[in-house]
Amino acid sequence: PLLERVKFIAIVSSNLDEFHQVRVAGLLEQAENGVTKSGPDGLTPRQQLDTTRERVTDLNNNIDRLFNTEIIPALASEGIRIVTYADLGQEDRSALERVFEESIFPVLTPLAVDPSHPFPFISDLSLNLAVLLYDPIVNARRFARVKIPPNVPRLIQLSDGQRFVPIEQIVNHHLGRLFGGLDIVDASTFRVTRSADLAVEEEEADDLLQAIESVLRYRQRAAQAVRLEVEAGTSEDVLELLLQGLELTRDEAYTRHAPLGLAGLWSVYGLDRPELKDPVTRPTTQPRLAERSGKPIDWFAELRKGDILVHYPYESFATSMGAFLAQAAADPDVLAIKQTLYRTSIPDDPAIGGEEAIVRT
Repeated sequence: PLLERVKFIAIVSSNLDEFHQVRVAGLLEQAENGVTKSGPDGLTPRQQLDTTRERVTDLNNNIDRLFNTEIIPALASEGIRIVTYADLGQEDRSALERVFEESIFPVLTPLAVDPSHPFPFISDLSLNLAVLLYDPIVNARRFARVKIPPNVPRLIQLSDGQRFVPIEQIVNHHLGRLFGGLDIVDASTFRVTRSADLAVEEEEADDLLQAIESVLRYRQRAAQAVRLEVEAGTSEDVLELLLQGLELTRDEAYTRHAPLGLAGLWSVYGLDRPELKDPVTRPTTQPRLAERSGKPIDWFAELRKGDILVHYPYESFATSMGAFLAQAAADPDVLAIKQTLYRTSIPDDPAIGGEEAIVRT
C-alpha cells in the first residue's frame, strides 16, 4: 500500500543515518589512524569505505528516483501533496506566515562565516541552509549558515490536512528578515551526519554514569563529521566551503535529488488514510495467559507449572509481560523488580517508568 511505501522510505533513510553514525564512523576512524589490516571480507577499512560509498550512492539514487517519479505522483493521485512554497495561494501563505512568526522565527539563529567568525559547529542530523549573501556597502560576498529548528516538523501540514510544505522552503522565503541590508544570492539545503560510535571502557571507568555522560557531551559538541548531504543544484563554491569547514572530502559528500532527511516522511504516513495502509494487526493473548472465568490468571502459579513462551508481536506484550509486571508490582511479597530494556518502541509503556508507573496504570 502507498503509505507503507512512504513509511519504508522513512525507515530506510533513518537506518542509513545510523549506519553512517556508527559503522562508517568506525571505518573512517580506522582509516585515519592508519589501520591497513584486512577484515574477514579481505578488505581494509579504506577499501570498505570505497565499496560503501558505491553502494550508498546507488541506494540514494534509487530512493530519490522512486520518491520523485513514483511516490510523489501516486500521493498526488490520492489527494496528498508535498507542495512548494512558490505554488501556494495567498490564504496558505498567510497561514504559514503565522507558523513562521510563532514557531520558527523566534528560534532561528543565523551564523556568519568569515575571518572573524570561524566555521560554526553543525549539529548531528540537523537540517541547515547555506546562504550566500552580497554586501553592497563593502562590495563583498558573505556566507552564513541558518539552522532549521529541530523542534518543528520536517513537513509543515497545511489546513486541509492533505498537503505538506518542506520547512526549509518556508525559512528560505523569509531569509530577507534575517539579513537586513544584504542581498540573498543563493540558499542551499544541507545536512551533516556525525559519529555516534560510543566507546566506554566499563572496566576502566571509576564512575560508569559519569563516563557515559562525558561521551554524550563529546558527541553533542565535538563528534567528527562523517557525511555531508547537499541538495541538487548546490553551487561548487558552497560545497567546497562546507567540505573545508567540516573537514570532509568529496568522498564523504552526497548530492540528493529528493528532500534531505526523508525520515520526516513519518508525518505523511501518520495521515488517517487506512485504505492506503496495511490492515492493523491485533495481537492475540498467549493461551496460557488468557483470563479464566473472567478473572486474570495467577502469574506465579502459572509459572510454577512451566516456562511460558510468548511470540511478539503476534502475541500481546500487554497481556503477557505487562500483566506480569503489574501483578508483581502490586504483590506485597515482591521486594524489587529489575529488568533490562533494549530498544523498546512504546514511549508511554509503563514498564519503562518502573514500578510506580506500573502500579498507577
